[in-house]
Amino acid sequence: MLHIEYLADKHSARIITDDEQYIGWHELCRLCKENGEDVSFDTTKTINMPWWSFLSTRPLINRLIRKHKIKLTADEEATRLLKLSLSRENRYRQAGEGHQEYSEDEIKILLAEKGFQRTLTPQQLRNVTRLTSLPAGATFSVPGAGKTTEALALYCLKKVENTRLLIVSPKNAFAAWEETLSICMPDSPNVVRLRGGSRNVAQLLQDKPEIMVITYQQLPNVLTEVGSYLSTVPFFMFLDESHRIKRGNSGVYGRAVLSLAHLPEQKLIMSGTPLPNSTEDLVSQFNFLYPEVKVDKDSVVGHIRPIYVRTTKNELGLPIPRYFFTTVQMSPAQRRLYNLMRDEELRQAEIILARDRNKLRTMGKSALRLLQVASNPSLLADSDFQHHELLKDVLMEGDSPKINYVCTRTRQLASEGKKVIIWSTFVESIEQISNRLSDLGADFIHGGVDSGSEDESDTREAKIKRFHDDPNCFVLVANPAAAGEGISLHTVCHYAIYLDRSYNAAHFLQSVDRIHRLGLSSDQETIVEMVVSPDSVDDSVDRRLTNKIHVMSDVLNDDSIMIEPEYSDEEIDNGLNEDDILDFINHLRGQ
Repeated sequence: MLHIEYLADKHSARIITDDEQYIGWHELCRLCKENGEDVSFDTTKTINMPWWSFLSTRPLINRLIRKHKIKLTADEEATRLLKLSLSRENRYRQAGEGHQEYSEDEIKILLAEKGFQRTLTPQQLRNVTRLTSLPAGATFSVPGAGKTTEALALYCLKKVENTRLLIVSPKNAFAAWEETLSICMPDSPNVVRLRGGSRNVAQLLQDKPEIMVITYQQLPNVLTEVGSYLSTVPFFMFLDESHRIKRGNSGVYGRAVLSLAHLPEQKLIMSGTPLPNSTEDLVSQFNFLYPEVKVDKDSVVGHIRPIYVRTTKNELGLPIPRYFFTTVQMSPAQRRLYNLMRDEELRQAEIILARDRNKLRTMGKSALRLLQVASNPSLLADSDFQHHELLKDVLMEGDSPKINYVCTRTRQLASEGKKVIIWSTFVESIEQISNRLSDLGADFIHGGVDSGSEDESDTREAKIKRFHDDPNCFVLVANPAAAGEGISLHTVCHYAIYLDRSYNAAHFLQSVDRIHRLGLSSDQETIVEMVVSPDSVDDSVDRRLTNKIHVMSDVLNDDSIMIEPEYSDEEIDNGLNEDDILDFINHLRGQ
């Protein structure tokens, strides 16, 4: 006989056998080890695994139980959670058949009866109507389409007395949730920010908050406290910018989120860029929604299609941005340094390829170094760099050609009265450009700039407000990783310049969306200029970003995220996951 226990403190399943003959047991152990995540064996008679992983393995376990005619029992909580899982799985199957619980007119009436104040757009109404029929769903609408409003409408429609809501979100989106809640549900209790150490969070939870928001970074640190509280009440769980759990159980954020995946009565994931690298990014997000439905990178697209909604930029009537490349040649000394480093990195890459392909990911640092040399070699000055004589020659030339061009181009635009946002991956480059353009009122945002009040001069919010309101502030220099989310600049800025770009498609797309979003007039042109050095790692970055964006466009059936840049120099070929690294190695080889 097999017995299943639910271990509430670990959010895990324990499978126990009391069969002295071990009929089918060793086969079960092997099955769980091969198909589950984080499987462990305390004794020769017990198997432990996260509950969400147990749910995904359950169909295989059931098949084995039937094969060997093994009797199965479960404790009370395991039985309840299994019934909840079966219900969710059945409703997922119905979603694939196009089942819809309410009409759009019925949703409008229900929202009015429940006191929801904001009038939904036609696209929002369509999306909410679809999501209401699902126990777990996804909204992949573009920034500015109102995903937060859709989420709160779903919460308003489906909550009952004592329902709690946990929102996992980037810190810079907290204010948007609070503001949207105050508009949509003005009589609702305030959002409680779960922050501080475990003791402080435990104290906040003692007040039994109704709506809570927590960052992806914080959740793993207070998982016990949050899990204990939510295990006692019915609750919904929404993931804002859900692509942040793309690493799944192998990442800290994904592991924490997935450990709670079996508990919520309603789940929602939200992202405008749900697969920044490949379709594999969707697997962990789908696992959160439906852990009982087994998927992999090859099947996940077909499985997620019935349960996601998306409003496209075309539906919002946004004019298509104009993308173009400006090529800037490296200086002779910079080119000598770049070629030397490229040859050295190629030798290392060939050794890795010959000996152990599993170490390919270590090449990410190599790509980063060449990005630095191509855009701003002075970034290497304070590093443990062995070619100091060559670097000295480069630094004697002053600012890099790329930085000189970006500053010159920005001054030209400012003289025409245009505000400009400049993007770079590197903090030192951001501050350097901001310093060079200080006479234009330039300011900067990167990961070292704290969030806070608009009234504090050095906060992220104060810098954004100044860029909006100060007619003498023409330039904002920022890092897509720090400022690519939660900022709207489209009312004052219509020109973006990229000193460099990384291989991260989400960072690129979301940074463009800061100036290209709902609210633009139909005759307002948005211009995105990418500064590249020919025959450099910039070529590899562009190829990989283009590929990722095309894949995302195909999966989401949305051609409005396609990017077809124009080239200012037609002689230039218009043309980090493992594919990124392999493309980077091809660049090292001169291919």
